[in-house]
Amino acid sequence: MDLRIEIEREDDGRWIADIFEIPGVMAYGATQQDAVARVEALALRVLADRLERGEAVHHVAQVFAVAT
Repeated sequence: MDLRIEIEREDDGRWIADIFEIPGVMAYGATQQDAVARVEALALRVLADRLERGEAVHHVAQVFAVAT
């Protein structure tokens, strides 16, 4: 599972991080590291919420294996 984080500096000096594979997941930070940490945390919350609602989340399909 590779989710690519794109980072860009805004004109006002803030950093913005995006994960295009998960629409709407973007976060600002004062530093690159801050923006990345925030977008990673947001992505995990969004994916967890989708799993709890029973949606298929292909981003985590390779993370878990059900033992039989």
